[in-house]
Amino acid sequence: MRIIGIDPGSVITGAGVIEIVNGTPGVLDFDALKMNSKMSMPARLKKIYDFCIAKIQKYNPEQLSVETAFFGKNIQSTLKLGQVRGVVMLSALNSGLGVSEYSPREIKKSVTGNGAASKTQVQNMVRRILSIKETRMLSDASDALAIALCHYYGSLNSKSLIVKKSPKKTDWKQFVENNPGKIFRRVK
Repeated sequence: MRIIGIDPGSVITGAGVIEIVNGTPGVLDFDALKMNSKMSMPARLKKIYDFCIAKIQKYNPEQLSVETAFFGKNIQSTLKLGQVRGVVMLSALNSGLGVSEYSPREIKKSVTGNGAASKTQVQNMVRRILSIKETRMLSDASDALAIALCHYYGSLNSKSLIVKKSPKKTDWKQFVENNPGKIFRRVK
């Protein structure tokens, strides 16, 4: 299974592609499209669309996952983000992909276990989970990989929900058994 994650931004848009082989996620690509903020919004939207289409055509994922919009104090930024998200979703739908959306808090929690994790914490965990040795990675690219991982982990959890007999909260032992890919042990 291949999943492309997109971290939408009107100046920098991140993309990350993961592939699941034998239940283990691996990285195929991570990248970020950087644009000049003085460029017109329609021109930026076209570049973002083309960027997404190029990644989809190159890696042929089955699913696209994208971060949901958050509401800040600046309404112009929120509107621009909505336009970018629309273009990203359109690129997926025009390519025949399904689209899943995740909140920033869900993404952080799925990768780090903490919904309020910092960008550095997310990036460090993404590097560990996907065994990325590259030291220079924009946070937009690592966020995109985190979005793809969130979708993968969500699909695991939705399958395990069918098997569960009771809606009780799980304990740590059960969490470890259900999520072996999220557990990292320090090797001495």
